[in-house]
Amino acid sequence: MKYHIAKLVFLLAGWKSEVAPELIERAKNTVTVAAPHTSNQDFIFSLGLFWLMRSPLKFLIKDSYTKWYFFGFFTWLGGIGVNRSQRKDLVSYSVELLKTTNYNLMIAPEGTRNKVDKWKTGFYHIAKDAGVDISLGYLDYSLKRAGLLAVLNPDDLESTLSKIEDLYAPIQAKNPENYNIKIY
Repeated sequence: MKYHIAKLVFLLAGWKSEVAPELIERAKNTVTVAAPHTSNQDFIFSLGLFWLMRSPLKFLIKDSYTKWYFFGFFTWLGGIGVNRSQRKDLVSYSVELLKTTNYNLMIAPEGTRNKVDKWKTGFYHIAKDAGVDISLGYLDYSLKRAGLLAVLNPDDLESTLSKIEDLYAPIQAKNPENYNIKIY
């Protein structure tokens, strides 16, 4: 059902998914970077991309979104509720989730839709500590394309961030004024 919903949304919006077949298998059970993140629409297309790939995807969300009054909607989408006032170490929590399940954990390292000076590096530490790769999801609004740029093994922090920065350089955000292509 999720596949068909994503297919319809992409069709109506005029978007295409671009994922090399060899990346689909390699991208399973990874920490997935969702970037650029400058609009609420980014969530819809990022989620849809993984539904089109038929890859199980989870994401961390404020626990209030997983309460009964949302009727399980955000949980059905893949949301894992987190009470940030009680859970101080989201990296360790995420590592444990990845070690005990078989899905992708989607993270927007910018942490906000507003412009930031640099990305948060939690995605890197989660992947490194869990012993999984980092898949690089992208949304290019100039081409109306969603896809995967690459799947990387997290080397040392600086070289990994440098590779990621180079790969994301040509990607156009929905709101380019809110996207800093210098990520570290």
